[in-house]
Amino acid sequence: MTTIKTVGIIGAGQMGAGIAQVCAQGGYDVLLYDASADAVKAALARTEKGLNRLVEKEVITQAQATDALSKLIPAGAISELKNCDLVIEAATEKEEVKNAIFKSVCEHLKPEALLASNTSSISITRLAAATDRPGKFIGLHFMNPVPIMKLVEIIRGIATDSDTYEIAVNFAKSLGKITANSEDFPAFIVNRILIPMINESIYTLYEGVGTVEAIDTGLKLGANHPMGPLELADFIGLDTVLAVMNVLYDGLADSKYRPCPLLTKYVEAGWLGRKTGRGFYDYRGEKPVPTR
Repeated sequence: MTTIKTVGIIGAGQMGAGIAQVCAQGGYDVLLYDASADAVKAALARTEKGLNRLVEKEVITQAQATDALSKLIPAGAISELKNCDLVIEAATEKEEVKNAIFKSVCEHLKPEALLASNTSSISITRLAAATDRPGKFIGLHFMNPVPIMKLVEIIRGIATDSDTYEIAVNFAKSLGKITANSEDFPAFIVNRILIPMINESIYTLYEGVGTVEAIDTGLKLGANHPMGPLELADFIGLDTVLAVMNVLYDGLADSKYRPCPLLTKYVEAGWLGRKTGRGFYDYRGEKPVPTR
């Protein structure tokens, strides 16, 4: 069985940076690659700030933070991942983008290297089929924010080897995570439940049943949710919410998964939530203000 020592992360956004951080904290050497070198620099800067906050809160020591940072190495080209034992793709939730990444990275990986996707909704079987190693391919769905959230969904494709599964589970546990197995169905477990709830909350706004504040207050105080569904949608990214709903709608052919037209409109406007400054809330002032 493959021994994981060096991990490659493709995608330096919020998820990729978070996965890179927990892998480094777990003692692995980490190569972080993104098509944008600036994205990698920004991710490493955010990671350093995040680790410093953990030191201030006495969650980790300064020595542990320094050691983790020393294990994070920016990769200037995807070919630099050639000696990785495990590569985790954490790019945007678009199948064509992921497939292009897998085609590119597989040219450089050693034969025994494992390949994983952090996809939150797309078929692992289908993604694996686009690679040269479907038996060594698996879904590792980390939750956002990765350094805080304990769960990792493990999704086996139809061709995933038993050894690959065992290695993936042990790897996730070595990061201090708790694993949950999901069958390879659209959106798996967490997002199969969570994202349609968010979509329904957007329909509730769209139909005028409640305002942004009323909907979020209702779920926070009435269902004891830590964040309201519209606030959570902005945190996740409305483009990601729409992408998952489209996977569910296309994959299950059930009208109950139809994305709300208001969600589509916000994405078309470029109002994607916190990352763009506007979504169901406007984040450009001193405090968030509802946009409807």
